[in-house]
Amino acid sequence: MMSMEFFLTLLIGVSVFTALVTEAIKKIMDEAGKVYKSNILAGVVSVVLSVLAGTGYIIMTEAQINAKMAVILIALVLLSWLCAMVGYDKVMQAISQIKIAKIRKK
Repeated sequence: MMSMEFFLTLLIGVSVFTALVTEAIKKIMDEAGKVYKSNILAGVVSVVLSVLAGTGYIIMTEAQINAKMAVILIALVLLSWLCAMVGYDKVMQAISQIKIAKIRKK
């Protein structure tokens, strides 16, 4: 099963590569004179990269796809998309606030 630390590592990796790949695609499209929407492009790139990262994790660790793994992978896709839209720092701030709230409830 994927640990929270590894999940966050994948999220960081996908976020970094999303920014890099999106900028590369934008540069190519600008040179070609194509019109595009930056947010849609970043969202699509983040979803594709997170699916590839999740698939790579499953293949490399020979993990079984069950309900728990599916939820983790869906969360990776959604949080990667969210990071692409609003920025990784804001998403990490929200996650840390949720963790603090859980600790305080205990």
